[in-house]
Amino acid sequence: MKTLLSLLLLTLTHSLPGSGALMAAESSVAVAANFIDAARALARQFEKSTGHRIKISYGSTGKLYAQIENGAPFDVFLAADTQRPEKLLTSGLAVAGSQFIYARGKLVLWSAQDQLFENGETYLKKTAFKRIAIANPRTAPYGLAAQQVLNHLGIWHNVQARLVRGDSIAQTFQFVATGNAESGFVANSQIKGWQGPQGTAWQVPAEYYEPINQTAVLLLRGKNNPAAEAFIDYLKSAEARDVIEGLGYGIK
Repeated sequence: MKTLLSLLLLTLTHSLPGSGALMAAESSVAVAANFIDAARALARQFEKSTGHRIKISYGSTGKLYAQIENGAPFDVFLAADTQRPEKLLTSGLAVAGSQFIYARGKLVLWSAQDQLFENGETYLKKTAFKRIAIANPRTAPYGLAAQQVLNHLGIWHNVQARLVRGDSIAQTFQFVATGNAESGFVANSQIKGWQGPQGTAWQVPAEYYEPINQTAVLLLRGKNNPAAEAFIDYLKSAEARDVIEGLGYGIK
């Protein structure tokens, strides 16, 4: 009888409101393309520890912002800038006070070819390359940073005919990795996660471009969604910050 009673109590406990099985929820998260690998790693840890589920969609920050404006069903937005989250807050599509910087991006000039250049700045100023890849400056913050670097070096107008523009930093990285462009401006995190040849890299000095402050915000649709709210909190945790820093980002 004791065994039967224990089983009945266990069944009732798992059926009660507030039990783990019923508390689990799902959240849809829009992620800037540079952060996709980190987001997947973080989501796995988060799901394991909470039981909640995370559904990730990724693309350029500008395109994701446009989708959110047009009613895309996202709960959380992990942008690669501060401007788009601020616009969503102003338009009432995000929860006031929920925004915070979850990572600081680092820009790198990279080539899949070994020893393509000794000094990245000299290589760029010589403009001896046939093609150089950047993300679209209008939709991708890393592309805007690349444009700022080329302007800083005084060669932006000189290289227009040689630019290969990716829709996102993910596509830009593919252009370089596949050799469709000899080199390109990519995120440091992409190189950290690259399994192919090391190639040649130049860490662009931070003073050559405006800080890439990647900002998270809870969208209005995610308000009162326990998975969305918990994921926002998780991104601020020491565990998450260690993962983010380990994947090549700066943190506060």
